[in-house]
Amino acid sequence: MLKINNYTNYILEDISFDLEGKNLIILGSNGSGKTTLARVLSGLIPSDTVSCEDKNPSQLYGSARTKLINYIPVGLDIFDEFINVLEFLELNCLYGNHSVDEVLEFLNISYLKNKSCKHLSSGEAQLTLMAGSILHNAKFTIFDELTSNLDPVRVKMVYELLKNEQLLQNKVIITHNLNLAFKLGYDVLYLEDGKIKFFGSNDEFFNSDNLDMFFNKSVRRINNHIVVDL
Repeated sequence: MLKINNYTNYILEDISFDLEGKNLIILGSNGSGKTTLARVLSGLIPSDTVSCEDKNPSQLYGSARTKLINYIPVGLDIFDEFINVLEFLELNCLYGNHSVDEVLEFLNISYLKNKSCKHLSSGEAQLTLMAGSILHNAKFTIFDELTSNLDPVRVKMVYELLKNEQLLQNKVIITHNLNLAFKLGYDVLYLEDGKIKFFGSNDEFFNSDNLDMFFNKSVRRINNHIVVDL
């Protein structure tokens, strides 16, 4: 179980919820506190209000922490200008059940194997991070804007991988891609100005009333898809 109880800081206010055996989508407008919440949950922002499998991630170190939770940020920051994709992914081989070559094949990025991480496009970097998360395979993986900078073909591929429960365990996904969020079917948490305005099932969230209220009538549900109403 991943749990947070009455957490407040300069961005978030009175955040409480728990996840047990479920995946979660975190939605909200820019600046609503999504990334801050992800960092609190993963222990990057220390707090005694968070517990993951009855342990506080901010107080764990080494394998005790890496087995428990993995935060995947927006963008790949590499300080070693010589490291290539293969070398980076080998560092991520912790608890997964697949080889680097298998995961590269899953994501159709085997051609990146010997490419410098410093020279990846933003989309290639996101796919490399996805590959690393599968190889790491922590108990909980938190993705911050996983599909940002990905073309439609790649978004669909990532969607299919996320639906494969054999690749990753429990997933928390921050996204602005409402159609992806809807089709994944995970529970939804919606943040507004640092407060939880909705926490419940996917079906409950993606009804017309909620879409109008939370997105100011800018999106619609059409033929089982969520589209921007331009």
